Amino acid sequence: MKKILVAVTGASAMIYLQAFLEMLEGEDLLVHGICSESGEKVLELEHSYGVTALPCVKKWFSCRDFTAAPASGSAAYEAMVIIPCSMGTLAAIASGITSNLIHRAADVMLKENKKLILVTRETPLNRTHLKNMLAAHDSGAVICPPHPGYYLKPETMKDAAMTFSWRLGDQLGLVMKDRKRWGGDD
Repeated sequence: MKKILVAVTGASAMIYLQAFLEMLEGEDLLVHGICSESGEKVLELEHSYGVTALPCVKKWFSCRDFTAAPASGSAAYEAMVIIPCSMGTLAAIASGITSNLIHRAADVMLKENKKLILVTRETPLNRTHLKNMLAAHDSGAVICPPHPGYYLKPETMKDAAMTFSWRLGDQLGLVMKDRKRWGGDD
């Protein structure tokens, strides 16, 4: 069973987090999570519930707990997805600053050569954002802004968010039995 870590920061676009976790429910995975204080506030503002109401996450760690499993490479997470990833979190990762458990866990993923996916959420982007994205990419992170696949003809915002979740699943190497792909039933 794959073991992955999902982190939530204080950027808008929690619809993608919800769709991603719903997609993960159908997979043979152990999912743990970390949510920043800002992430909790934005989730409450956008969806009127907290992290414990989110699907499929078996355990949530405090963002302040540096003794938690994700702070060490020996915890053996195969991948980490930060969804959504604020520009502040991106900057910390790009600079190697580990001031909370999300930053530390991301640093661990990079040092252990494990998959780190950053679902960066900001627009427009300034030069500093772009430089931080490049620095994080050069360190081994995958920069994956939340852009749905409209060629799959989603009918609702939730459908559009799911098309993006499938892209994340592809990055994680998941099979995803309900995943729609370009080219139909080939």
